[in-house]
Amino acid sequence: MNNLKKVGLTALAGSLVVTSAVAGEMSVSGGASIGLKNTSKTASGKSWTMGNQLTFSGSGELDNGMNVSLSFVLDQGDDHPSGAATVANLEGRADTSPFDSHSVTVSSDSMGSLVFSGEGGSSAASALDTTAAGDLWDNGSGFGTPLSSEAGDNSMLYTLPTFMDDLTIKAGYSPGSAGGESATSYSATFTGVEGLTASYAVGETNTVTSEAEQTVMKASYAYGSFTGSASRNDYKYDDATQNDETVSSWQLAYTVSDDLSVSYGSETRETETKTVDEEAEAINVSYTTGGVTISATSYEFTGKGNSNTESSSTGDVERWALSATFAF
Repeated sequence: MNNLKKVGLTALAGSLVVTSAVAGEMSVSGGASIGLKNTSKTASGKSWTMGNQLTFSGSGELDNGMNVSLSFVLDQGDDHPSGAATVANLEGRADTSPFDSHSVTVSSDSMGSLVFSGEGGSSAASALDTTAAGDLWDNGSGFGTPLSSEAGDNSMLYTLPTFMDDLTIKAGYSPGSAGGESATSYSATFTGVEGLTASYAVGETNTVTSEAEQTVMKASYAYGSFTGSASRNDYKYDDATQNDETVSSWQLAYTVSDDLSVSYGSETRETETKTVDEEAEAINVSYTTGGVTISATSYEFTGKGNSNTESSSTGDVERWALSATFAF
């Protein structure tokens, strides 16, 4: 550990001690889920799933009026490296490590809010790039993960103080990944029209071999019981030899009652030089009662692996999922 990190940790420890002495408090919140899923053309067929997560948070106000808060998440197996069974990740933890995202936030009305993420942070752009349909690609489709601007470990996200009603501006900074230069990002979100939320963001990724820019456009409008949403995520390389991609999405949701809702969404991932697009559609029914949310979702995926074949590893895939989620 270098001297700079030692100084930073010492200052942080001192701040937390002062916070605790003034008005600090710790709390724990959690969530758990039990699910059943079935994906066509797979050897596993039906299978059970389980989710568990605890979030430890503490906050307090300092003598100078600044607020400091700490968040630490425990989520068993969340750091499991993709495609590996027992390989240690980049920070030396085993794949069964329970440790997940952790961050420190310093804020005040006059200075805004600064979040320093030791792990699991977001750039101003990647914080908005969840698709309008809710990242259908991340639900057992086998689709590749969409490209996103640089963020994550040891990154900073700053929310400017309010200088215009209904407008939120953020800026992000990452010190660099894979030996590349530092990367910046920014975003603006406008909520000045009743029922409307509109966002725009730009973020960079810089490595030794390439540079890229992500642009995110997103909007949703609620009218009565209906909410329509649309998003577009463009990722473009400066190097012409790399494949740019675009992920476009939309969703229409209907709130039947305070407890029951129905939604239908679609996503399309277009990759440069690929003749077949990856596409996903889903219909979801969700019912909430007494802290329990019961969901049923039907998925249809086409073009998996940018292929239109009917084999088990590429092409069309169907899936249904049932889940019960508990918040406590």
